[in-house]
Amino acid sequence: MAKCAVCGKGVVFGNTVSHSHRKCNRSWKANIRQVKVIENGTPKTVSICARCLRTMKKQQDA
Repeated sequence: MAKCAVCGKGVVFGNTVSHSHRKCNRSWKANIRQVKVIENGTPKTVSICARCLRTMKKQQDA
């Protein structure tokens, strides 16, 4: 499932609009990564978006 386990960010749908203003369907996909996280002492593989991953990394360094 292409959804962030932390913030819930997922696929967003919209239209591509050409110069002549014709519209076609398109989708924007979140940058989801599979990461091993230790939760309650057990390692777990979780889907996390790149933004949440970066925030988590900042919190670990501080």
